[in-house]
Amino acid sequence: MPPLLRTCSLLAGFILFYIVYLLLGALVFSYIEGPVEEKLRIDLTTLKQQFLNQTCINVTQLDAFLERVLKANKYGVSVLRNASGLSNWDLASSLFFANTLVTTVGYGHTTPLSDAGKAFSIVYALVGVPLTMLVLAACVHRLMYPMTHWPLGLLQQRAGLQPRLASLLHFLMLLVLVVLCFFAVPALVFSTMEHKWSFLDAFYFCFISLCTIGLGDFVPGEQPDQKYRGLYKISVMVYLFVGLMVMFLVLRTFHKMADLYGLTAFFHLPSCDEDLAEDKEPIVAEMGEEDAPEAMTRPLDPSSQVSYNTISR
Repeated sequence: MPPLLRTCSLLAGFILFYIVYLLLGALVFSYIEGPVEEKLRIDLTTLKQQFLNQTCINVTQLDAFLERVLKANKYGVSVLRNASGLSNWDLASSLFFANTLVTTVGYGHTTPLSDAGKAFSIVYALVGVPLTMLVLAACVHRLMYPMTHWPLGLLQQRAGLQPRLASLLHFLMLLVLVVLCFFAVPALVFSTMEHKWSFLDAFYFCFISLCTIGLGDFVPGEQPDQKYRGLYKISVMVYLFVGLMVMFLVLRTFHKMADLYGLTAFFHLPSCDEDLAEDKEPIVAEMGEEDAPEAMTRPLDPSSQVSYNTISR
């Protein structure tokens, strides 16, 4: 099998394993939290009915009712939406929660109700967060050539630009493309799908989400009359993952540009090429060869290292 095809197959298998991991987490969350949420909805409906049947309400009763309602709302169960039958722990919503958990976006609009759900969230995130970082890093590594190295080669070889000017121009074009494709256009879509969102609200949601801030004041797919709610949430989940991957790509490109302008050397930070070289080195060196100790102590030839200044592709 050719090396490129083998690498792509491994990456596809890695992504497939990640999707299966999300699905398994969604099934477990739905199994654990679904019955607990349903019980909370029934209790809240009963409490509301009892409150409405009272002829005389004092301040103490009102405070007790509001306290129960606000506590339920903290867990994503609202007394205003009970008639709609929307669940925060169906398969699509659980998948959305699992994705926001492992990507560290964490809107906080839905949280585990039971102790078992909280314990599983800890274990699931301990494995899922590093796994997500690995998947994003692997995908960005494959995107670096078509999105960074190849355009830079064109700017330097075809347009005759110097490396610094080419890197700056490429970064600005990439930044404009990302803002248009992952902020402006999605903001238009969200402002159309979410009737209460303005364009600024939707753009704000995109920025907060892709920066993994996740304040939770705007969460898509929470309207009672939302059409195709499950498909909509899964689409948002895919958007978040691809958007995080692109943001990672922008950071890597900025790191490479900072190398050219001497910013990393000025702040005594490792260059992007040094990071890549360290990643390629084995953690445990093979000691079977006779010249292994000498190879480990011999300094590297600077001319043998790949430079970002000259791109031969």
